[in-house]
Amino acid sequence: MARPAASVESEKQLLGWWKLESFYSEFRATGEKKIAFGEKPNGYSIVTLDKRMTVIITAEQRKKPETDDECVASFRSMIAYSGVYRVEDDRFITSVDIAWNEAWTGTEQVRLFKVEGDKLTMTTVWMPDPNTPGNPEFRGVLIWNRVKALQ
Repeated sequence: MARPAASVESEKQLLGWWKLESFYSEFRATGEKKIAFGEKPNGYSIVTLDKRMTVIITAEQRKKPETDDECVASFRSMIAYSGVYRVEDDRFITSVDIAWNEAWTGTEQVRLFKVEGDKLTMTTVWMPDPNTPGNPEFRGVLIWNRVKALQ
């Protein structure tokens, strides 16, 4: 089955190295936005021609963990995963085969995306927030800047 030309073109726009500009959570009911990982989080995403993606994100101003509590805080202040991806319309879907959190391994991570020039916005689907009482629906919004395009 042939893929739509729009999906093929969108996929080409995603190829390359991306540096994270911002990362925040947005709550569906209120529109409230909460900064995730600080004002200037660190992160890179690499999307390759052979359909593999890798991402690592860390909170700003992390420190070297020296205690068990600091190790837990370090784990909770990062995201890292990799896998084979596919593009379906405006959805970037990664079949995760390795992750910092084993709960992600073997899952599909779905991101809605939009590329405008050298800026990429990726948004998670709406989901219950496990860290907020009452579990309101939220989504993560990540804004990336292109470092290098791949052909």
